[in-house]
Amino acid sequence: MAKRPIFLPMHDDKRLVRELYVEFQWHPGMAVSQKQKNVRAIHEAAKKRFGVSAPLEVSSKSESELGRALSSFNLLITSNRGQSLSVETAFQGSKVFSHGGPYTDLFGLESMAAKRDSRLTESGPLEYFEFFGRRWELRPKTAFYDWIYIHALQQNGRLAAEVTDYDCFTDIEFNHERSINCQARSVALFCALYHTDQLTSALASPEKFRELYKGKISEPGPTPENSLML
Repeated sequence: MAKRPIFLPMHDDKRLVRELYVEFQWHPGMAVSQKQKNVRAIHEAAKKRFGVSAPLEVSSKSESELGRALSSFNLLITSNRGQSLSVETAFQGSKVFSHGGPYTDLFGLESMAAKRDSRLTESGPLEYFEFFGRRWELRPKTAFYDWIYIHALQQNGRLAAEVTDYDCFTDIEFNHERSINCQARSVALFCALYHTDQLTSALASPEKFRELYKGKISEPGPTPENSLML
């Protein structure tokens, strides 16, 4: 058995994303077919346990074309300088460490190559992010990743229109014990902002976006209620 998070966009004024942990039968193995079995298993468990009706796997292993397109490796963002790059390369190339960065040359690489660049693990502790001249601090923990992901999704109108029909998002590649940022969580946040008519105002500026987290967010991971408050 395994336990993984699911992310539900909320439509009330108390929170924007609810994070719940689902236990399901795990199918070991690195093959895509095995990972897709796990996706089906967690979706079935989510339907039975929490009444989810329309779950979507957001990763390159998704059986849905939409889910694969929403992977941070595939979803593109156009910067304010007109450069087009994937969310993954934007995130990795914006990291600033105690001994180097930002490594903006990563913006021109494929997503996997950018993620595996040795400098990202050899430059000391991560100190902040810098994306085209704008600095982002490490707290709130997911704010910078959410910002670039949601901007990218808003720029891709067809994907944005389709994804708001779903009520639950998963990422079978995400391990909550080792990672912080999760594309499934970012998609859920996008949908919550859309359904509560806050998307435009939230994306008006980084300052406006960070205000979402003030007093309304707990750190990623299980809370006593097994939910993430945004």
